[in-house]
Amino acid sequence: MDPYILEGQAHGLAFSVPMGVKPPPSLLNVFKEQRSDLGIEQSNTNGSLVKWAEQGVLLLNSILTVRAGKSGSHRGHGWEVFTDRAIELLNDQDRPIVFLLWGNDAKRKEALLNNEQHLVLKAAHPSPLSAYNGFYGCKHFSKCNAFLEANDIEGIDWKV
Repeated sequence: MDPYILEGQAHGLAFSVPMGVKPPPSLLNVFKEQRSDLGIEQSNTNGSLVKWAEQGVLLLNSILTVRAGKSGSHRGHGWEVFTDRAIELLNDQDRPIVFLLWGNDAKRKEALLNNEQHLVLKAAHPSPLSAYNGFYGCKHFSKCNAFLEANDIEGIDWKV
């Protein structure tokens, strides 16, 4: 998908908002799944996922910019070529990587992932419109960490 469309929300990390900005509904649903999966209680006032990024979690949208208030407004303007190439380069890495593909746009990226060292986990988007269609209960956070640890890689501290 593309970044959040409201002024001041998007800051370069998918699903994340700057410190001090109220977490949007999709991110609150991510936190709800974490609570169910790992028992992590996240603050409903901190939506910054910078801590995840600092641990190596790449939070990547398919489209990297959007006109304020207009979802999908920069679709088809070249970002897909850039983000697809980034995914291909990650796929080529000679180390285990976990890919979390949330939503139909992300699931289409699975065609770029063919390295058997990697784990690809797919679910519905955490949007309030689709979270009940397979995002809730996906247990991606514990599955991610189990895979990393099975490959002698430290798991992610998902607390923000």
